[in-house]
Amino acid sequence: MSRIGKTPIPIPSGVTVKIDGSTSVVKGPKGEHRQHVPEGLTFEEKDGQLTILRSSESKSVRAKHGLVRALIANQVHGVTEGFEKKLEIIGVGYRAAVKGKILDLQLQFSHPVNYPIPDDITITCTDTTHITVAGIDKQRVGQVAAEIRSYRKPEPYKGKGIRYVGEYVIRKAGKAAGK
Repeated sequence: MSRIGKTPIPIPSGVTVKIDGSTSVVKGPKGEHRQHVPEGLTFEEKDGQLTILRSSESKSVRAKHGLVRALIANQVHGVTEGFEKKLEIIGVGYRAAVKGKILDLQLQFSHPVNYPIPDDITITCTDTTHITVAGIDKQRVGQVAAEIRSYRKPEPYKGKGIRYVGEYVIRKAGKAAGK
């Protein structure tokens, strides 16, 4: 049996979990999140915990057991606490600002980069070099942060670019001076 799949999901008060056919709907204080659930799994809720059980021992159902448990646990966490990714911008003249529903990035291109902020995501700039991406969907938050980072990935010589807070960039030595 899957170690992750057999672990029950604690459901806090104020959160409702409903399985409609092949869709799980989780409602909580931060909003509502829907997720597709593959066939072959059954759900049992008792004592404020949700347990996911397999209806058969086929290889495909066993493979999805832990995945579905992790996805629903992330839904519950998202609607209660939410997810966030923090980015930092390093480089002279590099800066970011939120203007309405647009993230304005100055990354030493000949033009500013304007990233439209999706409706289900909140982007804030605490200062000109720090960006926080937040939302209730873990996958969506990570995808938006990765898209922003992809405009100017950190380069290995000076470390300039957009990186996750705490990300370590391996630095290379520059060209050796002439002898």
